[in-house]
Amino acid sequence: MSQQINTASPIEQDSWLERYYAVRAAFSALWLIAALTIGKGSDSVSALLLIGYPAWDALANFIDGKRSGGLARNRTQLINVFVSLAVAVAIAVGLPDMHRVLAVFGAWAILSGLLQLGTAARRWKSHGAQWAMILSGAQSALAGAFFISQARLTAEPSIATVAGYAGFGAFYFLVSALSLRIAARRRQRK
Repeated sequence: MSQQINTASPIEQDSWLERYYAVRAAFSALWLIAALTIGKGSDSVSALLLIGYPAWDALANFIDGKRSGGLARNRTQLINVFVSLAVAVAIAVGLPDMHRVLAVFGAWAILSGLLQLGTAARRWKSHGAQWAMILSGAQSALAGAFFISQARLTAEPSIATVAGYAGFGAFYFLVSALSLRIAARRRQRK
């Protein structure tokens, strides 16, 4: 794997992160809406949404890692790419057993949350405004443990069971984008 050096200025990189977080917020919000509307009424749409969420996470981490100096420098994102792709496959294999899917989704929420937390902690020094991503990563790990415990219950889980997870993701990504924007404006005033 070739090492890519990040030639973007700190301002350009902050601008990239702001756009990246905004796109992630929009995707998560749209996913949530789709899950609670068309996903609830169709098993095939629900399956596509459940597989698509970790697949999107893999793609997003890949693009951001490459854009942020290369995946060799962003190992938490590189690992997250592989974990998220493996989870998308595991969900596809686990369907239509929603108990199994929820357990896989829970394990993924724990791993990806911890990796996101690691990425945000590393970025704190160079970009600041990462507190929401740190909270998001921690909350993701907690949600994952909750999903795993729910997967053991007799009640049949559905896509609605994990929809709130996407909603919180949208919120945290939006807060992160706004935090970077506010930090940039404060720097411009100085």
